[in-house]
Amino acid sequence: MKKLILIVLVFTTVSYGQRPNNNGQGSKSERIKSLKIAHITEELDLTSSEAEKFWPVYNEYNDAMMAIRIEQRSDSNGKLRKEGIDALTDKEANILIDKMLAMKTTELNYKKELISNLKVVLAPKKIIKLQQAERSFKEKLLKRLKEKKGKRK
Repeated sequence: MKKLILIVLVFTTVSYGQRPNNNGQGSKSERIKSLKIAHITEELDLTSSEAEKFWPVYNEYNDAMMAIRIEQRSDSNGKLRKEGIDALTDKEANILIDKMLAMKTTELNYKKELISNLKVVLAPKKIIKLQQAERSFKEKLLKRLKEKKGKRK
């Protein structure tokens, strides 16, 4: 199993390394992606056959979600970040609310599509385990960041 994790980790790291880096982040984001891949692979206990089919589907979903998050950040930059919520007019606030709802709807549609595509690749229990693995990875990552932040002080 450890060999499989290592193979998947190397394969996905190489494939991410060949993509142009549009978000301006460097090796830190690549390292986080590699850790996430290893964590999910281990938590789902993917066979080599499952991993081969799973990762392209999941990576496509993950890329789409990242694009949505980047768009969200760029929309909330500008006036909102500089002047705060109180500086928004009601019209601007309503536009921002509509954009947030549209993005959440898009996220949900991508999630539905992911699950639909994964049903062909994984057993239903592994799809549920994926949700848990994503959540536990985020918790692990946040814990590490808090620990690093605590050491700096």
